[in-house]
Order: sequence, then structure tokens, then C-alpha cells
Amino acid sequence: MAALVGLLGTVNGGLVLARPTGQGHIGTWARRNGAVTALVAGLIAVVVGGSVAATADGGLGTGNGLGGAYVAMLVGLIAVTLGWLARSRSRRTG
Repeated sequence: MAALVGLLGTVNGGLVLARPTGQGHIGTWARRNGAVTALVAGLIAVVVGGSVAATADGGLGTGNGLGGAYVAMLVGLIAVTLGWLARSRSRRTG
């Protein structure tokens, strides 16, 4: 689930960055909230993935979810990065 939340944050951050700038007040509001959504989803994915990785017994391939935790943390970090870039871009143009 954490990997899916991170993936949704990554997609949301990518969509916010792909939108053209200068869409008026409503466009600025949507970009800023989309960036915050990507940041929050990415942080949730990193925290949950990290907690699963810290408490997993065994290694990769043992069925404890360690691979999913690593994927969640990676995708969450990508979502945080995209959200941060979109947030700074919306502040600069808004």
C-alpha cells in the first residue's frame, strides 16, 4: 500500500510539473495543492516503507515485504522531489 501511495504521489507531482504555467488564479491554486499532495503522499510512503523495512524479519525474498518497503521508499523519495520542484515552481511563477 505504501508503494501505491508513493506511486500516486509521483504521478501527481509529474502531472503538476507537466501543466503549463500561467493558467490564472485557479491554475496556480491547483498546481500548489497538487504539489502539496505529492509531498504528503511521498512522505507517507517513505515513513511507512521505512518502518516496514526496520521491522522486517529476514531478507529479500522471504515474504516479509522488504522489497515492497524499498520500492515504497524509492517511489516516495521521487514523489517528494517532484512535489518540491512543483511547489518551488508554483511559488516562482505565482
